[in-house]
Amino acid sequence: MIGYIFRRILAVVPVMLIVAVFVFLLLRLTPGDPAAILAGDAATPAQLERIRTSLGLNEPIYVQFTTWVDQLMHGNLGISLISNTPVAQMIGQRIWPTINIAILTIILSVAIAVPMGVVAAWRHRTWVDYAVMSFSVLGFSVPVFVIGYVLIKFFSIDLRWLPVQGYTPPSQDFGKFLSRAILPCLTLATIYVALIARMTRASLLEVLGEDYIRTARAKGVKERVVLFRHALSNAAVPILTIIGTGFALLIGGVVVTESVFNIPGVGRLTVDAILARDYPVIQGIILLMSGTYVFINLLIDLSYSFFDPRIRY
Repeated sequence: MIGYIFRRILAVVPVMLIVAVFVFLLLRLTPGDPAAILAGDAATPAQLERIRTSLGLNEPIYVQFTTWVDQLMHGNLGISLISNTPVAQMIGQRIWPTINIAILTIILSVAIAVPMGVVAAWRHRTWVDYAVMSFSVLGFSVPVFVIGYVLIKFFSIDLRWLPVQGYTPPSQDFGKFLSRAILPCLTLATIYVALIARMTRASLLEVLGEDYIRTARAKGVKERVVLFRHALSNAAVPILTIIGTGFALLIGGVVVTESVFNIPGVGRLTVDAILARDYPVIQGIILLMSGTYVFINLLIDLSYSFFDPRIRY
């Protein structure tokens, strides 16, 4: 087991190195002079030279990369060109709203989708199965912003049960956090419920035809024990993959949802940085989100071994 974990961690190193090289070259390989892009059309030669010097663009490419990696190792993601604020500080201020929304969305999605998928597989080719599959198709087909605006119209404007927009940290007032987070979470959960429920159904359908399931039923084991203890645990690997990937996507920044509900998260920060051409911020976000993807995928790989011991070898 320790050897398996060590091998998986070692496999992350070249991936993160490739990501670092890509992020580093993102600005350097942009068509045209990066300093001119950052300074604008009205910049003077002196301003362009000052920007090149501040960014280290006059140095050889390998020197620039070495300096950049050394800064990363010390937690320095650079300075915003617009606000003159450290990028790490800007991301640190915006990451927690996104994480909180993502965690609540995943909890809500798993709590709804897994039982839906189990019931759909159990009642295969009945109206329950068809209803779950229809919902899955609908969840994939309707754009996120449409779902968001429909929920706002119904729950906020018509019923006046929930606030339209805004965000309150849970540490400040957990009740207000839930009241403001429930609509964006429901909006995002619509997609992930459809995805997780469909994967749960497909995985269980494969497992329910196995001999050990028939043996358990023949021994008189209760049906819910057969479904959740025997079948679901053996079908958990692809389900965990979808759940982990979904969480990584949410952490990566739900741009549309954060814009619709005015949530000050990483998605909004990404949009603002792109519109302002604030390349250090964009680089920092890409690097952080890529690292998050790799780290979550590593956790998913390690979790496989607990459900299927054969993966350890």
